[in-house]
Amino acid sequence: MVVKHRLDILVWIMVLFLAAQYVGLFVVNSYIDYGASAEQDTFVAGNLPSIAGSPIERPQVEAVWSPLFLMGGILLGTIILLLVLKFAKPIVWKGWFFLASVLCLYISMFAFTKSFAYAEWTAFGFALVLSVWKIWKPNPIIQNVCEVLMYGGLVAVLFSIVNIPAMIILLILVSIYDAYAVWKSKHMIVLAQSQTKAGIFAGLMIPYGKVNMHASKTVSAKVSSGKTIKVPQPSKKGEVKIAILGGGDIAFPLLFAAAVLKTYALTGQGWLALVIPPFVALALLGLQLYGKKDTFYPAMPFLSAGCFVGLAVVWLLH
Repeated sequence: MVVKHRLDILVWIMVLFLAAQYVGLFVVNSYIDYGASAEQDTFVAGNLPSIAGSPIERPQVEAVWSPLFLMGGILLGTIILLLVLKFAKPIVWKGWFFLASVLCLYISMFAFTKSFAYAEWTAFGFALVLSVWKIWKPNPIIQNVCEVLMYGGLVAVLFSIVNIPAMIILLILVSIYDAYAVWKSKHMIVLAQSQTKAGIFAGLMIPYGKVNMHASKTVSAKVSSGKTIKVPQPSKKGEVKIAILGGGDIAFPLLFAAAVLKTYALTGQGWLALVIPPFVALALLGLQLYGKKDTFYPAMPFLSAGCFVGLAVVWLLH
């Protein structure tokens, strides 16, 4: 991520980040089967919604192996994305992001529609409309609404295979990988740039400056790092700046908080998971305030530190 933005924009990034964390925790909590867990005296994850009558299945991996499983998935996904970047057209990017968006939003929205008639169809309808809007008619508002909603769906699939020790190991591995990918190989920067060329971005995005949010045209706005992204046309001449936060920087802290929720939910102390996000947000704010301007930073080492400080506070409160 690139640091140094106006203070009000930093506040908005913090607000949206916290919204994604707390909405995500609500979604995850709705997928804990408290009745079955109490009956069996062990954690039981609730069923995910179905696709064409077949329930979405979670990976069957023991917690002790989950850091390697998830890290392997990250590396494999990166290789596939780099191959797509090299050999495929932007439409492939959009198709990839569209399918991922529909699936994550579907699982997330189902947490809100469970009590409705035709709950799955309602959730899928919302997911489909929001994803089409986000990918093919993008604007900052719908981009951020989708990003706030969708990570709960992703984490609802994965939280059943992790626990706190596994997440500590995973965050350490991800932090090392993120630092290498940004500072050494720089392929994470290349992936971010390729997303913007395709007119999409996985993460929070706030353009600011003289911007006409109702413009019929978009322009390629230049971020302080030098990469560009499509945003509404400026109302006056001048560069449009953008504050961004990558999707992984939202998902991994949320998965960590979900592991805390899973650990303490059955003892009536699931609220302790709510302690984690503010400390992660403070770490993110510290990086923004004290990092060097016009410099790419790997966010995960800093966000992981925030997770660990939050966990220490959880242990003290517990």
